Amino acid sequence: MKPYLVKTPQFVQRLFPKRIWAFPTTKKKIFLTFDDGPIPEVTPWVLDLLKEHQAKATFFCLGDNIFKHPEVFNRIITEGHSFGNHTYNHLNGWKVKTEEYIDNCEKFEEILNCHTELVEVPYQNDKSSLKSHHRKLFRPPFGKITSTQFKILKKKGYKIIMWDVLSADFDQSISKERCIENVLKNIREGSIVVFHDSLKAEEKLKYVLPKVLEYIKSQKWKCARI
Repeated sequence: MKPYLVKTPQFVQRLFPKRIWAFPTTKKKIFLTFDDGPIPEVTPWVLDLLKEHQAKATFFCLGDNIFKHPEVFNRIITEGHSFGNHTYNHLNGWKVKTEEYIDNCEKFEEILNCHTELVEVPYQNDKSSLKSHHRKLFRPPFGKITSTQFKILKKKGYKIIMWDVLSADFDQSISKERCIENVLKNIREGSIVVFHDSLKAEEKLKYVLPKVLEYIKSQKWKCARI
């Protein structure tokens, strides 16, 4: 297993207080998030399951996947979920120059603008445009972003969304049982939980997500979008 933290320690959250790690004052709510989509092989299955459980979530999308699969992205919006920028090409902020990183984030916005005509649809019981519901959420791929990159994106109006529970569904070296344990042992009211609607995570996600949703229901919590 690669080294990473399944539960983000409090000292890390205190060290970077301007990044959103969880919503600890939010009672009876859990915030499920899905990174790296949308793709037709996985995302529609996630959406079907969320609909079955009357759950809302937040999808941190890659701009390239929105470009390739606008119909899947459109479904995220029409079914009342929120979305965020996960860069255009899944860049690691620690490994690229700041200018390249910011340009890649802005390329996501350009793709979004190209697809506004696809999402002039009923949303939250009214008719409104995508841009009016775009809250400019951002999650750095791998959770890696420099302080300079962070400051620039904040000035551009982004809320930087991290997490306090990592399912590790992307990790090919762990079992599906270990994956669900990662979530159920660490989830709390107000937690932001990371899953991935990607091919790499598909097998574990399809085992874990239904069980997590059932657990959330048993706790009488509500799955909310950020």
